Amino acid sequence: MPNTKASIKDTRNRPMRDLRISVTDRCNFRCPYCMPAEIYGERYHFMPREQMLSFEEINRLARIFVKLGVNKLRLTGGEPLIRNDLHKLVGLLSTIVDVDDLTLTTNGYLLAEQAKSLKDAGLRRITVSLDSLDDEVFAKMNGRGYGTKRVLEGIAAAERVSLSPIKLNTVVQKGVNDHTVVELARHFKGTGHILRFIEYMDVGNLNGWKLDQVVPSKEIVRMISEQMPLEPAEANYVGEVAARYRYLDGTGEIGVISSVTQPFCGDCTRARLSTDGKLFTCLFGSQGTDLKTPMRKGATDHELEVLIANVWLGRTDRYSELRAHLTAKPGSEKIEMFQIGG
Repeated sequence: MPNTKASIKDTRNRPMRDLRISVTDRCNFRCPYCMPAEIYGERYHFMPREQMLSFEEINRLARIFVKLGVNKLRLTGGEPLIRNDLHKLVGLLSTIVDVDDLTLTTNGYLLAEQAKSLKDAGLRRITVSLDSLDDEVFAKMNGRGYGTKRVLEGIAAAERVSLSPIKLNTVVQKGVNDHTVVELARHFKGTGHILRFIEYMDVGNLNGWKLDQVVPSKEIVRMISEQMPLEPAEANYVGEVAARYRYLDGTGEIGVISSVTQPFCGDCTRARLSTDGKLFTCLFGSQGTDLKTPMRKGATDHELEVLIANVWLGRTDRYSELRAHLTAKPGSEKIEMFQIGG
């Protein structure tokens, strides 16, 4: 039996430090790279509420993960702000000892109304997905025709209540929004917010991903630096997914996440808990380990701890490093991103 009191490491000597918790599989956007509207339309059946983990169950599992070495918790979805009374879950998680970072990733559409209650409940910072400032481009990318106004209002509300540093995630697709990257960087330069540009990834099975749609992060840095000079900056911690670049004039920084062109599997410390209580050890995983069923059947905390520890100790995942082989392999289906978060 593993020593579950120690900080456990997988087969590649990677500790488990981050837990990403998907609180819902629903979303009010239909971004083509995640939840295309032609598939996830009005008739699509999302997960019944009774199959979802309750806040109390999430809190219980999160405390067990923390015992095993996790010190960062991130709430994701779907769109987490759709889950009713989310601040109550934040309140539960904020009392866990040894959690250094409690944060949330959102599309920002409902953020203005909830920023204060989330902050008051104990949320420390926030990440907002924003793929463009151009309303026409943004409307196309969110699949709903929404403009940027409500998202920008949400960012402003988060700033007012000090949910900071605010990070902004932008998925860059060639021929879709790559021409708006510099404008986005210029808008947030000097605000204290940190833009992170993400290479378009082959998440899930339904977004029609092709390698030629990827804009390499080096190209993104070059485009921005030509107009607002950048220089590399050191990582904040081992395993940080974004490579940092700071403006030479001292007015802030950006990050690039090169999951396609420069995989970072070797430093990955992230575990993912799906909406229905499955543990995934990779964003590109195909099968998770069911924690909900044994928990609801009466498993003790120690039994759940051993189950989780054994999964992590046997972890071998390095999907991005093997992408060229796996992407072309028939039958290698992956979990959809909206079920386990980004």
